[in-house]
Amino acid sequence: MQVKPLELGAKELLDVYYLMRLGRAIEDRLNLLYKGGRLPGAIYLGTGQEAIEIGASYALEPGDVLAPTHRDMMAQLPRGITPREVFLQHYARANSLTHGKGEDNYQGDLKRGTFATVSMLPDFYPVAAGAALAFKLRKEKRVAMAYCGEGATSVGDWHEAINVASVMNLPVVFVVINNGYAYSTPVYKEMKVANVADRACAYAIPGVVVDGNDVVECYQETKKAVERAREGGGPTLIEAKTMRMRGHAGHDPATYVAKEIIDLWTKRDPIVRFENYLVSRNLLNDQQKQEIINRVNEAVEDAVSFAESSPYPEGKEAIEDVYAA
Repeated sequence: MQVKPLELGAKELLDVYYLMRLGRAIEDRLNLLYKGGRLPGAIYLGTGQEAIEIGASYALEPGDVLAPTHRDMMAQLPRGITPREVFLQHYARANSLTHGKGEDNYQGDLKRGTFATVSMLPDFYPVAAGAALAFKLRKEKRVAMAYCGEGATSVGDWHEAINVASVMNLPVVFVVINNGYAYSTPVYKEMKVANVADRACAYAIPGVVVDGNDVVECYQETKKAVERAREGGGPTLIEAKTMRMRGHAGHDPATYVAKEIIDLWTKRDPIVRFENYLVSRNLLNDQQKQEIINRVNEAVEDAVSFAESSPYPEGKEAIEDVYAA
């Protein structure tokens, strides 16, 4: 299998830039629709986390699997989820990935190697470890990647999954998006360790801290971990330090976050930083930037229009594709 290189070329870097802008534009529109009362459910946005959301999952290859959370819509963009599918899901339409069963960000697609998201965290850490165990037993060179926030690292499932993955040397990469707040609880009130990645030493696996607003660093460090896992090196814990620039959910104004903190992280905007990186290397000019913005805007407009004109499911469909245990 041909894998992406550690040093991405111009085409791939511009692809990443497009995905980051697309993710931001989708979330901005979702926020407007939610505030306008046009969405039936909740929204959980990852605005400000574009670098790690997209940089990490971009390091996966076809055949690998991703286990994201309900905040990680953007991580699914490199896996092939489309803007139409995102908005169809939020509008709960019959042609959404869940066929209208749900109206939040709880979509996934196993054909594209993405588990449907959950909001109970870190419930997908054990699932990712299980997928990695299957790959190992079948002698497949595939990798599982799981996401969660720093708040989930204080839950027992998190430690059990990492312990099992370490003991069994499983091909899995654990990504912790340390976005500063577990709902409204700041990190310093939640744990005494300086870095979540420090917890890796308790399980004898590598723990890596990355600048969560630097997409190149996020991609490269995650890529190293992915290929290390693929070659039998076992799991890695990646901690991305970033900031959740909106509240826990659409209804949360995040008044518990000081303005000074928001101002500080606004200056570190991952999209602006990546733009400057591309411009400094003559990989992006004003015309290219505008063309990408136009493509993004067209994709979002098309997706919203398509979703709003799509039908709701019939009532009888409520009991299809479901099971009881």
